[in-house]
Amino acid sequence: MEDINFLNQSFDIDNDATKTSVGEIPEIYLVEDDKLLSRSIHQYLVKVVGLSVKSFVGPNELLEFLEQRAENKPFCLITDISFENSNNDGLYLLDILKEKNYNFISIVMTGFASIETAIAATKKGVFHYLTKPFELTVLKDLVVRVMTQKMNVDPRLFNIERKENAKPGLHKFELIEPTEDDMFCGMIGRSKIMRKIFDRIKKVANSDSTILIGGPSGTGKELVAKAIHELSNRNNQNCISVNCGAIPGDLLESELFGHEKGAFTGAVSTRIGRFEVADKGSIFLDEIGDMPLLLQVKLLRVLQNREIERVGSTSPIPINVRIITATHRDLEKSVSDGNFREDLFYRLNVIPVRLPALKERREDIPLLISYFLSRFVSADGRNAIKFNDQVLEILMSYEWPGNVRELENLIERLVILKGGGTIEVEDLPPKVLALTNHKLIQFEEVVSLPDEGLNLKGFLNQVEESLIKQALERTSGNKNQASKLLQMNRTTLIEKMKKRNLSEFGMTQ
Repeated sequence: MEDINFLNQSFDIDNDATKTSVGEIPEIYLVEDDKLLSRSIHQYLVKVVGLSVKSFVGPNELLEFLEQRAENKPFCLITDISFENSNNDGLYLLDILKEKNYNFISIVMTGFASIETAIAATKKGVFHYLTKPFELTVLKDLVVRVMTQKMNVDPRLFNIERKENAKPGLHKFELIEPTEDDMFCGMIGRSKIMRKIFDRIKKVANSDSTILIGGPSGTGKELVAKAIHELSNRNNQNCISVNCGAIPGDLLESELFGHEKGAFTGAVSTRIGRFEVADKGSIFLDEIGDMPLLLQVKLLRVLQNREIERVGSTSPIPINVRIITATHRDLEKSVSDGNFREDLFYRLNVIPVRLPALKERREDIPLLISYFLSRFVSADGRNAIKFNDQVLEILMSYEWPGNVRELENLIERLVILKGGGTIEVEDLPPKVLALTNHKLIQFEEVVSLPDEGLNLKGFLNQVEESLIKQALERTSGNKNQASKLLQMNRTTLIEKMKKRNLSEFGMTQ
């Protein structure tokens, strides 16, 4: 996604045809084929702002609906640009609506922003070009601006207050049971990016081309390799996995290619390698970026000649094997740094498959949580857990550095440790709370203003002194660790300790 200031901006347009009478709120027509995103936007605008929203999965459905309308009333259009199952895109939809003289103001969304589409959207007079992912509050503010600034709606008509005593900024998320359509060879995804990956796997499975699977750790690269093998015409043969980063370099050659008796100290018998075991099937070389340079040369020869040599042997052995590799590293950077052979990289990168980080497909998180719950909750349901709205909001906003594997481990941990009931904020690991900038303490629940009032400066001094003492006691007087707990500079902490005569707590550095 290009980092350009031109994106995510509003364009000042003047379209008097869209003016509506004060006291009447136009409808919102939402065109989005991502069902989870569409439902989230729909529910948010209806419940939080009190707007009337009609959702459509594609341009054709909206056009059919508009043709059946009795009146040509103004409306606000929120549309994606690209649609998987439609020949028309969002920008073409704008052209059609203008040709038919519909009165509307548009907000367009895209997950693949570029300067070209931004310029095209501008020329078509869109009010705002919105790049995914975005906060629903941002979209809400845009819609209100469209209504009030461009469609002459009285701002007092909007119900901006939160309903059902929801906390400010809290979005309503719901767990979704994955359907058969959401599951593919052990992987789960409903997002567009995962659908495209599933389609690519289907297309490349029956070829013998080398596959390079990229993406961060924990995204399911081995599942992709297994899916490619299972959908190929080699699925009745072995699929052998080797983690190149987990085997010492001096042993990896023997592990891959085998060795002859007496080839080295300890080689008391002949041993066949993983490539021979995988003959006529597939071999999956995980963490290929960690392979030593010397062994990279030998792997390149295997790719070129389709034969191997056991350690200690000079007789080549022909092999017929599909090679699938994976890495979490940026191999192009490794090539430029001299840590990976350029010729090998191009041999491996015939068909690349890049898996997204979990934060790039947050709409799949509710599906994954439901799936992992079904795996870890016992059959009788005695340890079944559920999540309150605040916890789900935190899980949806967390960055997930460990990706799907981290989410799976968290759900297993919560099921085991909680043993049933509702997961509260305090049940989440501190790391999750810290990386979401979530404040566990709701101050209005801890202290309330007395009727007679209080000395605010004195009260805050007492709170600060108490927290400093707690941090020093928890770290056994280590000022470095205490300053990290309090998220302040060490020198600032020392000054505050001197000011309050707390030097006896700071016995270590």
